[in-house]
Amino acid sequence: MVDELREAVKRYTETAGRQNPFTTAVSGLTLLRSDRERRPQPLIHKPALCAAVQGAKREIFGDRQLEYRAGQALIVSFETPAFGTMVEASPGEPFLGVVIEFDLAIMRDVVSELPVLPRASEPRGPGIFVTDLSGPLADCVLRLVRLLDTPAAIPILYPAIMREICYWTLTGSHAGEIMRLTMAHTHESTVIRAIHALRRGFAKAIRIHELAAMAKMSPTAFHRHFKTMTSMTPLQYQKQLRLIEARRLMLSEALNVESAAFKVGYESPSQFTREYARMFGAAPRRDITALRVAAPR
Repeated sequence: MVDELREAVKRYTETAGRQNPFTTAVSGLTLLRSDRERRPQPLIHKPALCAAVQGAKREIFGDRQLEYRAGQALIVSFETPAFGTMVEASPGEPFLGVVIEFDLAIMRDVVSELPVLPRASEPRGPGIFVTDLSGPLADCVLRLVRLLDTPAAIPILYPAIMREICYWTLTGSHAGEIMRLTMAHTHESTVIRAIHALRRGFAKAIRIHELAAMAKMSPTAFHRHFKTMTSMTPLQYQKQLRLIEARRLMLSEALNVESAAFKVGYESPSQFTREYARMFGAAPRRDITALRVAAPR
């Protein structure tokens, strides 16, 4: 199954032009291809299944690193910043990957129809993990990629295939971990609501007591649950969001360093420059210049 999936992704990425990642006509489906190993690049993960079908990739979430290779998938259950890097890729055997964003409305609908609900796992832990891509789940991913060959079938067949993907993840070996994050009244779901609020207002000063109140927890308990789920403190999470957005503003909208710093919530451009260099490995102007020079390649 993985061999067929690899050939389907390889064929599509060879004929779809120079874009990478490859956005597709299927909502939430993105294909990845890299002919070389790369230094870690920042990204914002949405809840998704990220499958490797050739080569290997490493994702860094705060102080936690997860590596997945052909035949495995990374499952991310909530929106979070991360750093991703291809660790096995070459012109002869490029890294090939598939990213499928979960449709949370469909997932909750599937949960409501399960005859026996999977038991929420204990102890509580990160909502990010690596699982095998095999059997029915791999078949679903393959059929979703093959839909790209018949665009007229996408709106008709996509919902059914997504329901299958949700079903197999909710009944597989990590069902308990997924189940915790779809329930309405767990600690994880209340922390996720606070994460969404932090995501929307990352440019504002962070107030732990307000986020904790939103999650209906004490500040100490909220901080502990947040760190367990994301492998970051709320302040680290906010900092990554700010710096990733500042980089986008300088690169895509041509904002200067000071304007980008103030726009994402920094009061001191010098502090922004220090933290930016620590995260991206170069000062803002040098980093953006290098990115623009590399863009045509």
